[in-house]
Amino acid sequence: MIKLRQMNEFDKITSRDNGRLVNLRKVRHGKDAASIFIEGRRLTEEALRSPLVLDECFVSDAFDGEDLVNAVNARGATVYFVADRLFASISDTKTPQGILVTAKRPKSGNNLIEDNLASAGLPLVLFLKEINNPSNLGAVLRTAEAADIAGVAVSTNSTDAFSSKSIRASMGAVFRLPVWENVGFEEITKWAKANDLSTIASDISASVRYTEIDWTKPRLMIVGSEAHGLNVSELAGVDEKIVIQMENGVESLNLAVATGIILFEAKRQNG
Repeated sequence: MIKLRQMNEFDKITSRDNGRLVNLRKVRHGKDAASIFIEGRRLTEEALRSPLVLDECFVSDAFDGEDLVNAVNARGATVYFVADRLFASISDTKTPQGILVTAKRPKSGNNLIEDNLASAGLPLVLFLKEINNPSNLGAVLRTAEAADIAGVAVSTNSTDAFSSKSIRASMGAVFRLPVWENVGFEEITKWAKANDLSTIASDISASVRYTEIDWTKPRLMIVGSEAHGLNVSELAGVDEKIVIQMENGVESLNLAVATGIILFEAKRQNG
């Protein structure tokens, strides 16, 4: 068994109905608004690279990452060992890696993004409107961190940016990137105006290509849902519309792909 450098009170959990496991499943299913569910070696390492407050760590008997468990324990998480035969009952993946961590849900708010606007490599904020696919949302968050934008706002009626699927798709980017949740369209556009950000959105009928825009100017980039995009009135309220030119009769791209293309053009212009 792994030996902890800082011994906490912990139990060997051998019952599927153990209260700790019952609570853990609630976190996994998004039924605990104060906590998030982190699974696997790589995401646990990413959590340690972030300012997350770690609460509990569940480790299977067969897990061989003693250094990783000690690092999580040193960050204040209580470690519980779980019988191998029970670990699949708490995992959210088909092939459990033997380690799960719960953490306090990061704070949400426009102030986090405002604080980051001056220091971000790219003076851009991304607004995701009614994004329902957690894998797409997570992929966009990963790309946003890679492009070094100031932050991401996620609208009401969107999937949870901190669901286990979104966390996995983001590869831990959501732990570090400022995220403002449950934002309305009018709220975000008013906020952009107050913070001197011009608004921009992609529109298949636009005449300006995304490469023809000056991306060194601070902007709020608005991305509509996979199914419906932005409606007519929303597009009318946006300062600029752009298009990604496509060939061979292709009408649209995956949301995460299209967002990545635009963000990295903006990053290229910003050096």
